[in-house]
Amino acid sequence: MKAMYITEQAPKGPIGSFKRTKIIATIGPATDSYEQIKALIAAGANGLRLNCSHGTNEERAQQIPLIRQASKELGKPVAIIQDLQGPKIRLGDFDGVIPVKAGQHLSFAYNVAYEEGGHIPTQYDLSTKVKPGERLYIFDGKVRTSITAVREGVVYAKADNDGILIKRKGMNLPDTDFGGDILTKKDLLDLDWGVGQDIDYVALSFVQRAEDIEHLRHLLHKLHRDVRIIVKVETRAAVDNIDAIMQTTDVAMVARGDLAVETPAESVPVVQRQIIGLGQKYGKPTIVATQMLLSMVDMPEPTRAEVSDVATAVFVGADCVMLSDETAVGKYPIDAVQTMKRVITYAEQHPPLKTIYPNERERSMKHAISSSVINLAVNIDAKAIVAETTSGQTALQIACHRPETVMIAVTDQARTAQQLALVYGTKSYVRPADPEAAQKLTDWLYENKVFGAGDVVVTVSGRYPGRIGTTDTIKVRVID
Repeated sequence: MKAMYITEQAPKGPIGSFKRTKIIATIGPATDSYEQIKALIAAGANGLRLNCSHGTNEERAQQIPLIRQASKELGKPVAIIQDLQGPKIRLGDFDGVIPVKAGQHLSFAYNVAYEEGGHIPTQYDLSTKVKPGERLYIFDGKVRTSITAVREGVVYAKADNDGILIKRKGMNLPDTDFGGDILTKKDLLDLDWGVGQDIDYVALSFVQRAEDIEHLRHLLHKLHRDVRIIVKVETRAAVDNIDAIMQTTDVAMVARGDLAVETPAESVPVVQRQIIGLGQKYGKPTIVATQMLLSMVDMPEPTRAEVSDVATAVFVGADCVMLSDETAVGKYPIDAVQTMKRVITYAEQHPPLKTIYPNERERSMKHAISSSVINLAVNIDAKAIVAETTSGQTALQIACHRPETVMIAVTDQARTAQQLALVYGTKSYVRPADPEAAQKLTDWLYENKVFGAGDVVVTVSGRYPGRIGTTDTIKVRVID
């Protein structure tokens, strides 16, 4: 992709004053206009999520150029995420409410009429996947059942508790192996459409194993697109296979909604920390999502527990925190982003409150270079680390060490700058490939009063600008 000068504007404050943990906001009816999209980005959003579970591709085709226009106008790279729906495991349509009593026997069948046969309709043919003895949870786990039999396309289950069933509510199957069948026909159509658009990431729902990611990557390679993959960790199987998944994916999202149903709710904070730790070990950005400021869907202020939740994600080292309903359908979408930014900024101003993970990173040249750059920057009290990068890997490897020194990435690829928008502590600029790209960028930042005379920066670059994997040079520069 040719360079697009989307970062011509200089920051409007000291380089060290910016938040390091990034914010992802979801576009929806509440933010479906240029004015609202621009306001989200100006308020602090670094990535915008297009949720394929709602809306249409026609609507998304109108939103993408608006995002890029606002990004260019504000001089700020923004990542666009296409979130695939995944298997739509939900109840079907029926009138009224179905009461359920503990011990009651229920039956489920794909796309049937409840009034005719008494089978509760589903939007997915469960009979092809489930087995007797497996658990079936409905309505965010409010109704819990155990499968007793599967016969002639009908799934029979016994209720474990009292409750009610309402049409189109979600279903969770924590024990069921979907055998790699997580990309639906709708997902494939959406993917084919999405890679023809200007998106940076595609989020894969209901992943169970690393092979699910490899399958999607194979499809992306066939489509010749450099879109990166976000794996949504929301199943028990994904937690069981998390190490292999983290090594295979590009980014990991802790999708706490379904995860808290598929696994014990009390395990989710532990899983969240485990994923963030593995992300730092393997150099993979991590996202904490779901209900972070949920009360702000209807109220202008968050609860104290929500503020603590966002701050905790910062302390444990997440790259991003995400807003869903808060910005998609909420009454206060811009306030939600501003609130999240305030919480992040305050938490980051108190660095002793920080989780340290075991240093188990692989021994490699890129690891050695990253560690050397950070140690040098600390020892000479550098104002910033400036990394020249084509693919973004140099910046990503430095960021996974969570340096205290501000990091600036300069790249000749607009796509790379947009993808780095989700990486911890990284501020990106697009410039032509040049042996002196880092020096020219720091000169420009000095001219715009971001740096001052006498400031020290550490630059890391390669002998062949624009060529991936050639980072081998570290320099110290005193700006004058």
